[in-house]
Amino acid sequence: MKKVLLSSLLAAGACAMFNACSDDPSSLLTPSAATSSSSVVWEEQSSSSVGLNSSSSNLASSSADGPLSSATSSSNVGDQPASSSANSSSSSVDNPVSSATESSSSKGPELDASGFPTLESYGAPPAVYTKDISATAKRGWNTRYWDACKPHCSWLKESSNDKTRADTSSNEAYLADYATARNCNIHDVEVPTFTLGNVSKAWLGYEGTRSACGDEKEKGVFTCTDMAPIQVTENLSYGYVAGTADSKCGKCYHLQYDGHFRNEMENNPPRETHKALKGKHMIVMASNIGMDVAGGDASLPAGQFDLMVPGGGVGAFDALSTQVNKGAGFNWGAGFGGFLTECQNQLGYDATLAEYQTCIKGMCDAAFGDAGLPNLLRGCHWFADWYMAADNPTYYIEEVECPQYLIDHYMTRFNTTLETNIKKVTDWSTYKEGDVLDTLHCWKAGEAPAENGWQNPSAGCDVK
Repeated sequence: MKKVLLSSLLAAGACAMFNACSDDPSSLLTPSAATSSSSVVWEEQSSSSVGLNSSSSNLASSSADGPLSSATSSSNVGDQPASSSANSSSSSVDNPVSSATESSSSKGPELDASGFPTLESYGAPPAVYTKDISATAKRGWNTRYWDACKPHCSWLKESSNDKTRADTSSNEAYLADYATARNCNIHDVEVPTFTLGNVSKAWLGYEGTRSACGDEKEKGVFTCTDMAPIQVTENLSYGYVAGTADSKCGKCYHLQYDGHFRNEMENNPPRETHKALKGKHMIVMASNIGMDVAGGDASLPAGQFDLMVPGGGVGAFDALSTQVNKGAGFNWGAGFGGFLTECQNQLGYDATLAEYQTCIKGMCDAAFGDAGLPNLLRGCHWFADWYMAADNPTYYIEEVECPQYLIDHYMTRFNTTLETNIKKVTDWSTYKEGDVLDTLHCWKAGEAPAENGWQNPSAGCDVK
């Protein structure tokens, strides 16, 4: 899968190398050299099917080619990158991220409103995603959140000590780690993850687009709502998680729920909700890193994943109430625990599954029913209907190869190389799908245009 991705993207231009220069995501980086709102339920495949490395296990046929086909930008700093309206191609031969075996069909996939193939286009998932891993895998547990902030994995690596984000030693390494995670503006339109900073004719550097969880608020960037979990089959869903401080962005994991929960004991046994989730599977991708996400212990050595679920709680940083402006008095549920915790406070901890589902979906409808962001409503209902409103359930876990669906919805369609000439934007709220971004003519060190017989030796940009 990675080899296909890299060979196609790198064909667009030569590799460029640079390092991040600060531990502060707000610092500048200086060069040194909308998915479908509906789920589709596939029939389960036989457990005798071959594994991920076989052509029969690929998640997509050539008709399910992803949206990155025309998103590659030139390695020349001065070239303009493709706008988001041109990032979705229906041509099966152009796709650099498809893990599929080529077919003789030249028909492109059906695309949704955001330019991604519909979930149906990816084909039935391989049996390995629902195999029983209980005999060999470690156990961990899920909490839940949706703060809507720019994901940790949307920032470039801060320094050589940062082991969580994509490798920036070369374009090839950057793409092998699936680049940076997509981020969107307040209207859920994808925007770049980084742009030029405050450049001059004698200086060139890059700056991450600013999170809505900071002072930027509505002018900043948010989690793209199609990162909400989605049902694939009756027993399989896809989603994104925040991992521990030593997790790695872009890694994927198979979770098999076991009917239990964190901190259960004899006088605090599993509820109906936990039992209803037992035997279901998720494939999740790390798009965030949480410094408060716990490591393992003797009983649950795999530690914690914080599952991204709309209505799961805004946590310590809240951009959701900015994106979905319901007024100061709106009930977003508990900051840690969200709608389920609020429903537990109303109904008690021993209510029936149906009672919790009804309560949660009522809160989902109130929060997201008229928000114009259907993925948030879909993901919120998913928590009640598929995830069975399970509170901090435990699971068996093992690392797996990522489904193409999760890669496509994770990977930036703008910043597909380590260089960009997109001009810094301080207010992303006005950007619309298809708008052409302003760019600058920039040059590398030693390549500045001569002025009055003298050539500036530094990298820089024409800021006139």
